[in-house]
Amino acid sequence: MELFQLMKYRRSIRKYQDRQIERGDLEKIMEAGLWAPNAGGGQRPILCALHDKERSDQIGRLNLAKFSRENLAGSYVSKDQPSIIDDPSIKSGFYGAPTVCILFGPKNFLYSIPDAFCCAENMVLAATELGIASCIIARGEATFDNEAGRGFLKEWKIPENYIARCFVLLGYCDGDYPAEKPRRTGRSIIIEGGGTAWTR
Repeated sequence: MELFQLMKYRRSIRKYQDRQIERGDLEKIMEAGLWAPNAGGGQRPILCALHDKERSDQIGRLNLAKFSRENLAGSYVSKDQPSIIDDPSIKSGFYGAPTVCILFGPKNFLYSIPDAFCCAENMVLAATELGIASCIIARGEATFDNEAGRGFLKEWKIPENYIARCFVLLGYCDGDYPAEKPRRTGRSIIIEGGGTAWTR
């Protein structure tokens, strides 16, 4: 699929089949993350994949436990692909995805978060090209800020000066893949010589 088509086709999926993705596809998706833009070419993000649904669900429950409605920009996400904002009965912040990639970055580095989300974007586009559904999830820092979470980080040998920044969920869409949504207007501005502003 051509890149612009791929970007327009990709959706955030929160309903997953009980079917694991292939190890080879996971490695390709992680490779895409490793080739993402990164501040100063420092290649600082660390990618850790849970190719294990039971472990993914376990960490997903830790993620959900830290969910707060205090800083939301709205109270509705999707009828077709409901989030924990829409449906309080959802038990995991990872929505049953069989594979979850955790993106870690240095704790006190100015571009740690942008670097991680650049990786995540590359990964979801690569997943889409491979026919794999995906979703980027936040609350990385809070997910491991507990005894169980710190135990996992120690088990996985994550450096102590690193912190989880975000997650990439991977699996196969359960049900129909969502159709594209029209873009909201007035969100892009072009300033040209003479101070003329054009918006779309």
